[in-house]
Amino acid sequence: MVELKKILSDIAKGIVDSPDDVVVTEEVDEDGDLVLILSVAPDDMGKVIGKHGKIARAIRLVIKSASTITKQRVTVEIR
Repeated sequence: MVELKKILSDIAKGIVDSPDDVVVTEEVDEDGDLVLILSVAPDDMGKVIGKHGKIARAIRLVIKSASTITKQRVTVEIR
């Protein structure tokens, strides 16, 4: 089974300078969709978002593609 939380964590840890500060939490919204919340160190926020949000869009696309295996709607929030 695909662990979306681990995939997101591994991607983020590869991008940031402080991989120990990467935290991914799961929540379920009112529609029953899975929400993955990615928290990183304040200094690494720009690296995760990227110029004009390109890295954040790419991360969301990878997670969305991986979620098709589980057939569950997933959104990624970066805080």
